[in-house]
Amino acid sequence: MTTIDAMTWQDFEHYVAELCRRDGCTGVAVVGGSGDLAADILGSMPDGRRLVVQVKHYAPHRTVPSGDMQKFVGMAFNEHHADVALFVATCEYGKAARDLAVKHRIVALNRNLFGSWNSGAPLESLLPLSGTGGGVPHRRSARRRPKEAS
Repeated sequence: MTTIDAMTWQDFEHYVAELCRRDGCTGVAVVGGSGDLAADILGSMPDGRRLVVQVKHYAPHRTVPSGDMQKFVGMAFNEHHADVALFVATCEYGKAARDLAVKHRIVALNRNLFGSWNSGAPLESLLPLSGTGGGVPHRRSARRRPKEAS
């Protein structure tokens, strides 16, 4: 990931596009920049489904904020007609962003899952994560309350 972290955000967008192509996606185009309407990469999955990708090249210590996810949720399906909405980040997702991803069927790849994709895991194998790719929060085990007597 050191090489990935050293990339510019523009280089990272092109790199993610190449990973999509590696995994059989077609018509892949980098469209990110001013006025991109929350889509950095557009293309088609190998089976023809419309792929819309948002890429965030943030420092590893940062988190993707809710606002970034809100913007993508609002545009991926309605504006870009995504069948598969993929959000790729070089960091973790904040809780609110992760919750939105789960609720709205966004495939959210955090730093670790992006690392898996980068290391050869096919994109198709990551799609079933559907939002949980942002990392499932570790929950403290809840104290069990004694059952009330009937």
